[in-house]
Amino acid sequence: MTADLILRSGRFATLDRSNPTATAVAIADGRFTAVGRDEDVMPLAGASTRIIDLKGRRGLPGLIDNHLHIIRGGVNFNMELRWDGVRSLVDAMAMLKQQVAITPPPQWVRVVGGFTAHQFAEKRLPTIDEINAVAPDTPAFILHLYDSALLNAQHYGRSATRRTRPIRRAARSCATAQAIRTACWSQGPMPASFTPHSPRVQNCPSIIRSTRHGTSCASSIGSGSRLAYNLFTQKPKGERADFLNWTRTSKYKQGDNYFRHNGAGEMLVFSAADFEDFRQPRPDTPPQMEGELEDVVRVLAENRWPWRLHATYDETISRALDVFERVNRDIPLAGLNWFFDHAETISDRSIDRVAALGGGIAVQHRMAYQGEYFVERYGEKAAEATPPVAKILRKGVKVSAGTDATRVASYNPWVSLAWLVTGKTVAGMRLYPQHSCLDRETALRMWTENVTWFSNEEGKKGRIEVGQFADLIVPDRDYFSCPEDEIADTASELTIVGGKVVYGAGDFARFDETALPPAMPDWSPVRTFGGYAAWGDETAMRNVHRKVAMNCSCANVCSVHGHDHARAWSSKSPVDDLKSFWGALGCACWAVRRLLPQTMSRNIVPNIILSANTGTRTTLMLAQHHIRSYKAATGGL
Repeated sequence: MTADLILRSGRFATLDRSNPTATAVAIADGRFTAVGRDEDVMPLAGASTRIIDLKGRRGLPGLIDNHLHIIRGGVNFNMELRWDGVRSLVDAMAMLKQQVAITPPPQWVRVVGGFTAHQFAEKRLPTIDEINAVAPDTPAFILHLYDSALLNAQHYGRSATRRTRPIRRAARSCATAQAIRTACWSQGPMPASFTPHSPRVQNCPSIIRSTRHGTSCASSIGSGSRLAYNLFTQKPKGERADFLNWTRTSKYKQGDNYFRHNGAGEMLVFSAADFEDFRQPRPDTPPQMEGELEDVVRVLAENRWPWRLHATYDETISRALDVFERVNRDIPLAGLNWFFDHAETISDRSIDRVAALGGGIAVQHRMAYQGEYFVERYGEKAAEATPPVAKILRKGVKVSAGTDATRVASYNPWVSLAWLVTGKTVAGMRLYPQHSCLDRETALRMWTENVTWFSNEEGKKGRIEVGQFADLIVPDRDYFSCPEDEIADTASELTIVGGKVVYGAGDFARFDETALPPAMPDWSPVRTFGGYAAWGDETAMRNVHRKVAMNCSCANVCSVHGHDHARAWSSKSPVDDLKSFWGALGCACWAVRRLLPQTMSRNIVPNIILSANTGTRTTLMLAQHHIRSYKAATGGL
């Protein structure tokens, strides 16, 4: 068969155990038709075949997110300012100020999750005073994970000089949820009718497009990529009625290879939801949970619908398994491909019970964002297996990986891969001993072929193999050989789904023929910042640091970074450690950073103010100098 597309001169990690490496692939009708050496594949080229020379670049199967709230997240994605991957509060607040300047009334500026305070060099959130200072007249809402929300004075219609309190989520409080609904839906006038360029029509393509990280497929919860969606019950006490209605009106697997129904969940009954907030004690599910869950699971099992169930703690998992085992005695669950989501504290006993019932466990990298809070509450030892991925794999239980984006974690799949490989949080804290970390190939399988069981698509995708869907990526670095601390920064430069180029950048930009129109509305944060780590506004971020450096005239000139201390502090380089690699090269940025008083951090934004053990007059003068430099560079932010 003549190929529609051939990629040659590459280094493909196929994940096909019978043919693990290749230099070329041929694609026709959306599937791989040949995978092997250039000399074997090139004869399949015809007059109309498109040929892309990879010039030795690494190719991987397209990544598949096992848990992504893309429909919910996509509804307002174009309206949201993303702090995912931003490494300093100074940059985050500069983004907020820039967005405030172009956001028209009555719109809000929304930062709706996907980040953690620990990712910032300052290790803190902004204060209410800092938010009021940059957004005196525009309502601003900042959601931190699922534990708290910050709202400025303008939200309450008060004077901008008045301080307001952050909303802290209690163990079972809906205060944060209410704030989320208010911020997300207070959007002002919307178009009278949907057009191809209206904001909400564009949002889902924008979230896929702006990730540019190689996610070719996703399992969407509650709702150019393949989507397998699950139906999420809508209101407490009406769960059984929801699923009775849906099993009558919807057919399992209805749809096509790009948008397909995949069953029920992750919310089956509200009484079984043990929402994760590791800053709060573990919630106890109510005594009626088992009865309500059984009513729904029987409906699903009778209609042969697979399900997924949100469960953070083993206490919840164990009680749910009691229900599943009881249903299984009457209606065998074999072949249903049901599974638990998250399972951070699942026990060995529960893993074995899942295996006995033929279920699976879908893990996500929530601990990469909340690991510090978990350790603070439960201790380092308890965190060493949260979740016990390596053990689950050794026991032969079906397991795969995803993000749970867009609120509780970032949608960047490479952050999850880095977490699986390094065992570290996004802030660099080691959670897991080395024996609990995965090698890079195993981690990649967790994001590719392993996920296909969870979407009931085994053998159809997940590997670069003849007959499978032609989904692949060419990342901007070699995943298998780059330093571990660079994995999370990976991006795709070529993403192909079903044999079509859906994203191209760098050397492959000319092959991208699916460019979306500019994000709508015209003040959308996506237009300016793109997505993860503000990749769309790299020049602006560089300019902030350049201006700070130009305004700095301190005596601590670093032989590596000059006066660009902010750039060093917001990078992943260990500039704090005098004995580190950078310290050996002569980086002196640590000297400025260590001297600045912690007490000043209550009054200013920049990452210059971090920590100190001294309060001398010299230190205060040095701190004030850097504050003046920062304010001069940012116009007084």
